[in-house]
Amino acid sequence: MDTGVEQTMIAIPAGQVTLSDRRTQRSWAVELAPYQLATYPVTQAWYEDVTGECPSTARGDRLPVEGVSWRDAARFCNALSRREGLTPAYHLDADGEDIAWDATADGYRLPAEAEWEHACRAGTTGPRYGDLDEIAWYRGNSQESVHEVGGMRANPWGLHDMLGNVWEWCWDLYDAEVYGSYRVLRGGGWFDEHWSCRASVRRRSHPTFRVDDVGFRIARSPHTG
Repeated sequence: MDTGVEQTMIAIPAGQVTLSDRRTQRSWAVELAPYQLATYPVTQAWYEDVTGECPSTARGDRLPVEGVSWRDAARFCNALSRREGLTPAYHLDADGEDIAWDATADGYRLPAEAEWEHACRAGTTGPRYGDLDEIAWYRGNSQESVHEVGGMRANPWGLHDMLGNVWEWCWDLYDAEVYGSYRVLRGGGWFDEHWSCRASVRRRSHPTFRVDDVGFRIARSPHTG
């Protein structure tokens, strides 16, 4: 399989994370079982190898795939699962409008928002897991362009590009009562100022939204090997 880089699934330990929303001034704790998360965001080479598509604006095998919607990301997870003989995590209707997560499936999926933040923090307690210029591509150092994955220092659990480079889709609805079907984005991107590249920052967008600073990385559930 051509992924552009050596993609591995890193075991993330169980734990608790407290999520917060600046708009509503609300915070809530989430208990997490162990799970797995990919070392890097999905690269363009990997996305094309699995789907046959090249949606990104900038081109390069080791660049994170961007220009992908939340639904595109879910379809990728299912396609990769089928390729590897795993049970797809998502049930999609014919037009992709409705997607349900089968939590018993052993296939690939998007991380839950709490899983993403727990993995990003990697046991640290500050807004970031290191000095921003050492760990992330953002407006201050990116020359306003996306960069190859893995070029910045990993967090303590071995995950690269959790902050900066591209925003990452998460499974969760942002706030169904206010924003309907909008899904959560995390991590900040290459065009963002430093204040957007923090472990706690939440962004939202419609699940059909595609833009050149939004990508994703994959997860697997804790019962998988």
